[in-house]
Amino acid sequence: MKAKLGVLAIVAIALIAIFMLIDAGGNWDYVLPRRLKKILAIVLTGTIIAFSTMVFQTITNNRILTPSIIGLDSLYMFIQTFVIFAFGSTHITLLNKNINFLISAGVMVLFAMLLYKFLFKREGQNIYFLLLIGIIFGTLFNSLATFMQVLIDPNEFQVVQDKMFASFNNVNTDLLIISFILVIAIAIYFWRYMKYLDVLALGRDQAVNLGIDYDFVVKRFLIVIALLVSIATALVGPITFLGLLVANLAHQFMKTYQHKYLLAGSSLISIVALVGGLLVVERVFTFSTTLSVIVNFIGGVYFIYLLLKENKSW
Repeated sequence: MKAKLGVLAIVAIALIAIFMLIDAGGNWDYVLPRRLKKILAIVLTGTIIAFSTMVFQTITNNRILTPSIIGLDSLYMFIQTFVIFAFGSTHITLLNKNINFLISAGVMVLFAMLLYKFLFKREGQNIYFLLLIGIIFGTLFNSLATFMQVLIDPNEFQVVQDKMFASFNNVNTDLLIISFILVIAIAIYFWRYMKYLDVLALGRDQAVNLGIDYDFVVKRFLIVIALLVSIATALVGPITFLGLLVANLAHQFMKTYQHKYLLAGSSLISIVALVGGLLVVERVFTFSTTLSVIVNFIGGVYFIYLLLKENKSW
């Protein structure tokens, strides 16, 4: 396992080095800080998405689900669309990225907390009921956002359209610092519960029989997932299929049940995919498309493959 992680780490470092140094032209003072911000955003976002998806798939015992099913991506687009619809694209909420980040992340976390509080009010509430409610809310937010997008000025719709796709080009340094601090704090909190993941992968009944307070632990994991997904989405925008892609590739590549290897492997695969994808976008497509379009296309095709594969196994 350590050898496989070593290979992934070497590939990730090599791609990062290529991205940082290619076509610099000696303008190191200008090039390196700009590219470093992109790399830091990619490392943070890729790790968050891979980590949260792997944990989410473990507690749901389903490898074709991602945290976006709870409706957080749809809520993010609803927030951005509502601000433009109500106040216009020149409002300070949109122009000031710090305010936009805090409002977007805060509302998404608040939504997730309220959802968990009401749905887990009764003991033994099935987690799949939570997923069903999340799908319903996601559809509602999507419908409301689409309705407002039809009504707003076409010029302002372009601003909304930019928010639909993840972007690593104009990440605010202040937001990166805030995000890193929040993620480190969440990681410290999560560390005490990480030992339960291998047991939770066996299923609810087995976990309960082995002495785990299932509802208590799952609630904590869901809160951590909501916080991480909210930070990543508010920082760069939604990337729907990245988590699905890297989590399943990590399972296939690592071939282990131990989450300490799966989490590290999926995070490295995510970084490789994002840095490699960004190189393709900049050097091959010359910015004619976006990274999230490529990731979502490949992830969507892989999702269909997983569905067909599961269908055959049935």
